[in-house]
Amino acid sequence: MTRALVIVDIQNDYFPGGAFPLVEPEAAAANAAEVLGAFRAAGEPVVHIQHVSADPEATFMRRGSHGDEIHELVAPAAGEIVLQKAHPNSFLGTHLESTLRDLGADEVVVLGMMSSMCVDATVRAASDLGFDVTVVHDACAAPDLEFGGTSIPGGAVHAAFMAALSDSYATVVPAARLAQTH
Repeated sequence: MTRALVIVDIQNDYFPGGAFPLVEPEAAAANAAEVLGAFRAAGEPVVHIQHVSADPEATFMRRGSHGDEIHELVAPAAGEIVLQKAHPNSFLGTHLESTLRDLGADEVVVLGMMSSMCVDATVRAASDLGFDVTVVHDACAAPDLEFGGTSIPGGAVHAAFMAALSDSYATVVPAARLAQTH
């Protein structure tokens, strides 16, 4: 089984001082860096996904801004693939599926930001396309949300999405367990 790491949207706008900071993005990015290091050491393929909004009215991830840059903890190395997207689903409007197929990947390991949006959409799409999917839960982060007058803390948002994904779409593991498999 050949697997590839897909790093979704770990970008500066999601960190303190950015336009849309998440809950504990630093811890998630540190765990993502650990997994990235393990994939690099094993010579396994890595695909970076970068959300870029061309809309000049966008409140975050505006093309050309510091906020849309991939965070330094998981910055692409020379030769690593970087695909830009404009939708939550990393497969929509990109060459992600053909890239993974060309790499011979039948398993994708997904981590990144936001658990409740782009990670969720990407994982579900990968599963629907027939890939075996693993999500590194502690290398993902979510925002605090509000619905119907109820505030939902980011930790609860993240846990709910990981629980839903683990039900039918993916195997959900911590970074330390994944790094041990290399």
